[in-house]
Amino acid sequence: MSSPPTPATLLDDGLRALGLEDAVPAARRLRLLAYLDLLTGWNRHTNLTAVREPAAMVTRHLLDALALLPHVQRGRLADLGSGAGLPGIPLAIARPDLAVTLVDSNGKKARFLRAAVAELGLAATVAQARIETLQGPFETITARALSSLAQMLDWGGHLLAEGGIWLAQKGRYPDEELRALPPGYAAQTLPLPVPGLDAQRHLVIIRRRLPGNRSAA
Repeated sequence: MSSPPTPATLLDDGLRALGLEDAVPAARRLRLLAYLDLLTGWNRHTNLTAVREPAAMVTRHLLDALALLPHVQRGRLADLGSGAGLPGIPLAIARPDLAVTLVDSNGKKARFLRAAVAELGLAATVAQARIETLQGPFETITARALSSLAQMLDWGGHLLAEGGIWLAQKGRYPDEELRALPPGYAAQTLPLPVPGLDAQRHLVIIRRRLPGNRSAA
């Protein structure tokens, strides 16, 4: 009986399937795996994620986050409700040119985020704050399983830079949430295939609506 693939193999195969093998070189892949080791260690005494198996973490945490890479803009990125650092930490590792701010108001999670930033040597900052009190602007905003689209924009719409984008990760197609999108925003929804994940995944890309543009893709 053959041995199950290692997390490193799963990561390599997943990046190849996403077409990102050249975008994430070997040194950054090692740092991504080091992040998983750190998360696994902290998870034993601090409830950061319900996912416990390293192989599942590669799929549901690393690859799920890295699938956003083609959509991330240059400049500043805010990861709202970052929790265990997802998707912010994998994006900061894969794109060291980004100025990433990991935002979470929970003290235990913020402590983990600070420890991860220090141990992994990331050029990222941690903001232990409510989203409403954060100061922007940011060229890219990410949020995973945070709240409804309308609620997220109510909390953090002021953070979006002119020409910036909000990348909201959702499971099933969020039809009702899109219908409830506040005035002043336009949304484009794309399937977000994650290698190895047997579940629906969608990416909602939100931009400020341009004057005179009434349509939403």
